[in-house]
Amino acid sequence: MKYYFYIFGCQMNEADAEVLAGFLVNMGYSEAESETEADLILLITCCVREHAESRVYGKLGELAKLKQLKPSLIVGISGCMPQQEDVAEKLRQRFPYLDLIFGTHNLPDFPRLLAETEAHGGKVLEIVDAGEVRENLPRVRQQSIKAWLSIMYGCNNYCSYCIVPYVRGRERSRSPEAILAEARELVGQGVREITLLGQNVNSYGRDLALGTPTDFADLLDAVGKVPGVERLRFMTSHPRDFSDKLIEIAARSPVVCEHFHLPVQSGSNEVLSKMNRGYTRESYVELVRKLRAAVPHAAITTDIIVGFPGETEDDFRATLDLVREVAFDSVFAFAFSPRSGTPAADFAPQLGKTEKSLRLKLLLETANEISLARNLQLAGTRVEVLVEGPSKTNSERLTGRTRTNKLVHIDAAPGLIGQLVEAKITRIQTFSMLGEVIGGER
Repeated sequence: MKYYFYIFGCQMNEADAEVLAGFLVNMGYSEAESETEADLILLITCCVREHAESRVYGKLGELAKLKQLKPSLIVGISGCMPQQEDVAEKLRQRFPYLDLIFGTHNLPDFPRLLAETEAHGGKVLEIVDAGEVRENLPRVRQQSIKAWLSIMYGCNNYCSYCIVPYVRGRERSRSPEAILAEARELVGQGVREITLLGQNVNSYGRDLALGTPTDFADLLDAVGKVPGVERLRFMTSHPRDFSDKLIEIAARSPVVCEHFHLPVQSGSNEVLSKMNRGYTRESYVELVRKLRAAVPHAAITTDIIVGFPGETEDDFRATLDLVREVAFDSVFAFAFSPRSGTPAADFAPQLGKTEKSLRLKLLLETANEISLARNLQLAGTRVEVLVEGPSKTNSERLTGRTRTNKLVHIDAAPGLIGQLVEAKITRIQTFSMLGEVIGGER
């Protein structure tokens, strides 16, 4: 028996896929190389943006033909899409060949749901609300060098445009003991880089029992001191909750990488207020100033939404000005898409698709010029690279990332995969760099 996954959306879905794969391996499944040889195909979905949902619907349409050719094939859908109100039933009606539909909170119950599907010949639908954090779930890691380490689930922020709190539930933190035990386990498996993962890692621990002293800064410090941890990252951080204590610990830890992803979403205070982000443009810029003062070579990346309802030309210009002022190393920008059930879906006026596309194009052009300029500062310098594997575009090269999360391609022997090497940057591109190894592996 073989399984095949389609993973859409964020890193949380990638982490969920590892758990689902762990369950399947324990049930006797192995991973298929393609959908055509699979006995089970599972779509792990995202509903944060309309584009992600459209891709899911497109793939479901394609799988109808495969299901006809192979009636025994189990086709399932999970993740955030079916967790939305009434969506699971609509999916069943629109795609009657779906055998299994379950939401984000059903993850620990997946073996039972699959067993019911296999026993009853399909047509299992189950959506539950968020429950307590359940530990000791099996995992099949997507990589052996780097690993996600989920520290919490859900979100309490209720940004006006965001569906996540409704489909992932309110914040639920794992215990510090469980997180540290998993970090030690990962090191024992040979993992060299760990990323602490949550919708808003900076609010970690607020829901833990009274008397538990650990906040996210304490947790970061503790994981960084686990013997064998060589690189430590975290995402995603809400700018409102990024404390001075966290800056201090990140600055002094030898293993915390000098890369901070800080979604700003807009450079306009009026738009930020409508988004319910809880900070101002000025406080965000001050946070960046403090970070760069404490970590001078830090790379700062961000997310931005253009075309939010009511966004004026002046609001958009304020965002462009902020991008230039902060000089982000990279910007992930998206045109606003209304999500049913969120307040912003009913805000007015909603901007037209053409206007949003024009603004997105201008923002990305501006951001990419800055990214290239930031990268050019690294020409001729020496950087530490964790070699991850072969390049996707050139089989004669290996690919890895610097501590600041810059993508570097190097000409090197396959034996360097999984190693930390010193490389000299020889060529700069907007989204990546070329380098040559000048130091030995370690």
